[in-house]
Amino acid sequence: MSHSTQTPTVVISGTGLYTPEESISNAELVESFNQYVDLFNEENKVAIEAGELEALAPSSVEFIIKASGIESRYVMNKSGVLDPKRLCPSIPERSDEEQSIQCEIAVAAAKEAMAQANKTADDIDAVIVACSNMQRAYPAMAIEVQDALGIKGYGFDMNVACSSATFGLQTAKDAVLAGSARSVLMLNPEICSGHLAWQDRDCHFIFGDVCTAAVVERLETSTSTENWEIMGSRLQTQFSNNIRNNFGFLNRADESGIGARDKLFRQNGRKVFKEVVPMVAEMIVSHLSDESIETSQLKRMWLHQANLSMNLLISKKVLGRDASVEEAPVILNEYANTSSAGSVIAFHKYRQDMAPGEIGVICSFGAGYSAGSVIVKRC
Repeated sequence: MSHSTQTPTVVISGTGLYTPEESISNAELVESFNQYVDLFNEENKVAIEAGELEALAPSSVEFIIKASGIESRYVMNKSGVLDPKRLCPSIPERSDEEQSIQCEIAVAAAKEAMAQANKTADDIDAVIVACSNMQRAYPAMAIEVQDALGIKGYGFDMNVACSSATFGLQTAKDAVLAGSARSVLMLNPEICSGHLAWQDRDCHFIFGDVCTAAVVERLETSTSTENWEIMGSRLQTQFSNNIRNNFGFLNRADESGIGARDKLFRQNGRKVFKEVVPMVAEMIVSHLSDESIETSQLKRMWLHQANLSMNLLISKKVLGRDASVEEAPVILNEYANTSSAGSVIAFHKYRQDMAPGEIGVICSFGAGYSAGSVIVKRC
């Protein structure tokens, strides 16, 4: 009796996107930030004049655009972020009996992905919640989402910062290939406004909130009208402190660190740019080569949406020329950096025009350093 050794085709059969109702323009953000700067400088006038403290510098719309290409961002709560005496979202705690906010946005994105994939809860065996920050240590967010959707099987959380979605896609693909799940729901609920230092001029404009979702399964089980074969995926990590957030459950074990600046997002932007761009471009090029795909066959790059200059340079290094807006679509002007969700938002919004057989790469990169590349082909 002969057994076929051909590896089954694994596909992304649906994606979903939850976008918060409130958004903040650069002009609104700058106005509230500059009010905060004036208040700070006035309150600390004596120390500043004595040279004990440095005066804070104002921000500007021009500075934000030049530094990032970001024009606005969606947030779960606008009033708290724009309050110059607060500069932090106001998100009331919920009782343990209520659905948590991260679960709520994950369920919203999941429903769209499941509808697109033509899947019910009974068809899904695993839920992966992959994002930068979980709102609690346990129970796992994925298990709460699984329960909210009525999915049997198992769920777990994973965190690889901005690369969580591509790592989640490979993990989902591996589970489907191994037979531990028929189909996997992979979710990226990113409430980045909660871990952004809105008081820091160098990064106060970077992040936004959102949730993305994807359904991964074998092609043979798919009943979706649109399938994307995962031709190959590649993950890479290399330790760096250039993007870091030290918030965690051990903070209370040393009172001196509570509320310190390092307990929120911080980065050395110039070093990140210099080190990550070549690493990611090289990863995409070598991954394509190993899959016997010419760069000329690459129709689209759905890149992590952190910084416009980074994306332009990465796509240029991959293609050997400037990429068109169609080849490397941008969503960060509207959504800002949404950590792991960015490349999935780009894929969700900019793929419908591609023809069967056309190839693209979903790519993410960020803290760790971490980078992931998922080559897909429209079936």
